[in-house]
Amino acid sequence: MEGIGMTARVSAFARAMHARNRDQVYLDPLAEKLLSPSEMQEIASSMSQGIGFFCPGFQGTPEEGLRWIVEHQLAPSPLGRAAFAESALEQSGARQYLILAAGLDSFGLRLPDWAWDMEIFELDLPGPSRDKRARIAAAGLTVPENLHLLEGDLSDANWMDALRTHPAFDPERISFCSLLGIVYYLKPEDFRALLRQLAKVLPAGSRIAMDYPARNPSAQFDRQSALARGAGEAMQAAYTRQEMEKLLQSAGFRVERDMNPAEITETYFAPYNLRNPDHPINAAENVNYCLAERI
Repeated sequence: MEGIGMTARVSAFARAMHARNRDQVYLDPLAEKLLSPSEMQEIASSMSQGIGFFCPGFQGTPEEGLRWIVEHQLAPSPLGRAAFAESALEQSGARQYLILAAGLDSFGLRLPDWAWDMEIFELDLPGPSRDKRARIAAAGLTVPENLHLLEGDLSDANWMDALRTHPAFDPERISFCSLLGIVYYLKPEDFRALLRQLAKVLPAGSRIAMDYPARNPSAQFDRQSALARGAGEAMQAAYTRQEMEKLLQSAGFRVERDMNPAEITETYFAPYNLRNPDHPINAAENVNYCLAERI
């Protein structure tokens, strides 16, 4: 991969568009800075033209169509999973944070007050990692001293070398790890191997947060899959809660929390929806959030 993939760019686009609202489920003020104006326009145009696919029979302006697509299709997953992971991270008290397949995640650049002394390691493929560095520079942003942008391929058994050999990484320090927007694109055997590799590098008490496709086909999930295929990043698998729990246990993790769409909506979207009844946002169907502890 030469640069940041389309799925990561669309995710950043959704966060950027949502940040323009006067009220937010989750605020990422840097998402738009990591996309060029031409990328914002290109994605907006492409999505507006696809309103007939997302919502057959839609009546409204292109701007209204784009807002519908953002609120109902693009934003729920990026907003909800980011809120879930960052809330769990803050509550965990961990001072070492691993962001796998980081894409255009901006946490390490935003650096909330409670994370100023946290060592943050982003891992991504060489192409996307270098692309992100270039975007950060073009946006006039500064990489904090405690943010470390590492290159590595999760499909390579030796991907952890970049992490283990980094002078700021402490293998004995309780850590927090996020795998956001990743599980969809991993074959079950590759996901299992990744969990076992993480178990080797994370000490007991560390946690991982992820979103994963639940095994419950629906028209909305079909549309999400089609969108991913169109971006050249086909989804590979889905899991029941029981399957996910068994998979995590086999790798040395205990499920601490597993949230279904109804629970996600109630926790992260309901307050926003009460304030914005004309533009409610609900959690994506057939996507669960999971927090697991290394045992």
